[in-house]
Amino acid sequence: MDTTGILDEALERLHVSGPERMGRLTNHAPMAVEALAARGQARSVHRWLDLYAHKLEEFPAGVERVTAADWAAALGDPRRAADWIDYFQREVTERPWREVLAEWWPRLLPGMYGGSAHPVIRVGHAVRTLLVSGEDAGPRVDELAHGLGYWAARHRPVEGVAPLPGADSAAGALDAVTPIAEQDGSFPARLDRVTGLPVWAADVSDPDEAHRRLTELVRAATHRYATHAHGEPTMLVHAATAPNAVLRTLPALPRELWVPSMRAAWTASAAVTAMYAPDAPAAYVPPGTLTPDEVFERALAHGDEHVIKLTDTALDVGDEQAIAAALRAIELSDPLV
Repeated sequence: MDTTGILDEALERLHVSGPERMGRLTNHAPMAVEALAARGQARSVHRWLDLYAHKLEEFPAGVERVTAADWAAALGDPRRAADWIDYFQREVTERPWREVLAEWWPRLLPGMYGGSAHPVIRVGHAVRTLLVSGEDAGPRVDELAHGLGYWAARHRPVEGVAPLPGADSAAGALDAVTPIAEQDGSFPARLDRVTGLPVWAADVSDPDEAHRRLTELVRAATHRYATHAHGEPTMLVHAATAPNAVLRTLPALPRELWVPSMRAAWTASAAVTAMYAPDAPAAYVPPGTLTPDEVFERALAHGDEHVIKLTDTALDVGDEQAIAAALRAIELSDPLV
């Protein structure tokens, strides 16, 4: 983890920008710079930000202050992003960040599908760096407030999804996902067409087992990207990175929240799979003998934010097929220019 102060500088630089651009596209920079710092590439953070800067917009104007008395009315209103971020900045200033996270995680968890699941991914990156850097982390605590505020503004539950026959393993359950019939349109439009998902790990009640199964899901979704990414190379990244964000957050949460977290992560990963899966897999291409550091350096040289984040997750998994997934993302994605 970066100890030079570069990550904090980058986050301060980014917190004058909004969480989105063009009214719908996510600002990925806070997530990408945290991944760069976590993978020993802090020296490249500002250079990467200079390349990404044209994708940033000014921080949006507020509408009306969110309070403890009226927050429910503002939940899921993207116009209130600035209001929500201001609310969480006040919260993490007045209380320990773990306390704020534990209170709001179960409120936000049912709506992790808004913003194409980017808000929970941003929170996962923020929590990872906070768990390493400690309680008094300045801009890193502020980054958690930005992530939680973005999540509250884009909160979108998934309802009415019928349980379908599944499988015991996460890989088998992902294989059992039926793609939606009309694979076109925006993320929200596609999500509305997801009416049924396979059952997986429904009988889990033990927190430690939930952690194990969630780890299995991240591995399975990452492996699957190596052979299925051509369905939609950018959006299918989230089938792996969203559950990994939840997995990274579990150590900061009360154990009673681990099982519902695993279940929400499964729904997110399976839904993204249904929305963007190709008709058939591609042939698996072994990754050769590249080291993890060499793979991440290739992702950095490519520069695309989704490539960096998928590679970051692939290195968490750490096996051959995960490395192959990272190389597949590099192959199929347009580089940052």
